Amino acid sequence: AAATVAALVECATGADGRVQAKLLSHMQFKAMARIKEHGEIFFPRATTTSQPSPNIDPAPPRHPTAEVDTVHLYRELVPFGPHYHTLQERLFLTETEAWGRLQAPELPFIDPIQDIIGSPFPLDGALHAACVLGQRAVDFVPFPVGFDRRTIFRPTQPGGRYLTRVTMLAPTRDELVFDLAIFNNDRQLYETVTGLRMRDVSKAMQKSLV
Repeated sequence: AAATVAALVECATGADGRVQAKLLSHMQFKAMARIKEHGEIFFPRATTTSQPSPNIDPAPPRHPTAEVDTVHLYRELVPFGPHYHTLQERLFLTETEAWGRLQAPELPFIDPIQDIIGSPFPLDGALHAACVLGQRAVDFVPFPVGFDRRTIFRPTQPGGRYLTRVTMLAPTRDELVFDLAIFNNDRQLYETVTGLRMRDVSKAMQKSLV
């Protein structure tokens, strides 16, 4: 059964005008209690156009070195339930790039903020593409742990069909860094994520279960 965790969102405004939000939870031990920080995000003071978009071509790679059927992908490489099978048809791969088609499920928005940020599922599918691309470079399943910036130009919609292209920038033994973009079928840019960092989190998860 799913567990319920009481959480706290702590917000503060920095000297540069950005709003910092932290997701916290209270952990009680026999001898002490402490606050655990699960993540943080910074919201810029205002929309800016000074940040250049990553130079990502919406077209599929001309000479893919591999193709992965998404049925196999979700069965073997990214084993999530059927509601999260956002990547469709085939994922095309090169040594440093992944390109695929996305399908957002027909789930209506349940919060007004989604009118601004859109459906979460296309980005989720783009992260799946990054995960598969990363597995070609390292011997672990890379999991997203942070990013430098997410820019939403147009909100993705429930039931919408999109394209994604992911570029691996700086692979190391312990961490992978990507840029990614999401387009519609007319190749209009919908959102980008730059500086996406992915790591092996299995050891941390095992430690938390002990």
